[in-house]
Amino acid sequence: MGIANNISWHHTTVTKEDRHLLNGHKSCVLWFTGYSGAGKSTLANAVDEALYKQRCRSYVLDGDNIRHGLNSDLSFRVEDRKENIRRIGEVAKLLVDSGQIVSSAFISPFRDDRQIVREMFKPEEFIEIFLNCPIQVCEDRDPKGLYKKARKGAISDFTGISSPYEIPHNPEIIIETNNLTIEQSVNKIVSFLNGKKIL
Repeated sequence: MGIANNISWHHTTVTKEDRHLLNGHKSCVLWFTGYSGAGKSTLANAVDEALYKQRCRSYVLDGDNIRHGLNSDLSFRVEDRKENIRRIGEVAKLLVDSGQIVSSAFISPFRDDRQIVREMFKPEEFIEIFLNCPIQVCEDRDPKGLYKKARKGAISDFTGISSPYEIPHNPEIIIETNNLTIEQSVNKIVSFLNGKKIL
């Protein structure tokens, strides 16, 4: 199905830059990526809390939460995982346009998919954060019991077991969640945002 010919993009009266001035900070997407169990949701929420305490407008897009509603029609097959990430990119783009700092916590295992999302944004608006945690550590943590199920064959196309994870080539930030505390990790990200004059 193609795009209808009778629709056009409507520019808003209040611009993204107007919202930046109102908020006192710029907007961007913090794209957390890494294996299941690497700490994406935990760190994204910790960063969100730190931003909230600084009176920033922010929001967390979490993989499981999105699949309860917006993407409840998608499976975990490769083609559906790609569509899952594309939709999240579009939602993140709308939130960034609204002036918010968006923390997106999805495995997003494929470089091409992450690149497609990156290209939706201006260069300074997309910040890829690779949670570099060895898969063995993630599997030992296994907070949802997913690795155990995947090893038994109960889950197909599981990243790191039966489906690949493609490590980012040049992420803006690398966090070794098996070596840093949550507080240290949050500070590293907030320092980056300050350095880029987003905050």
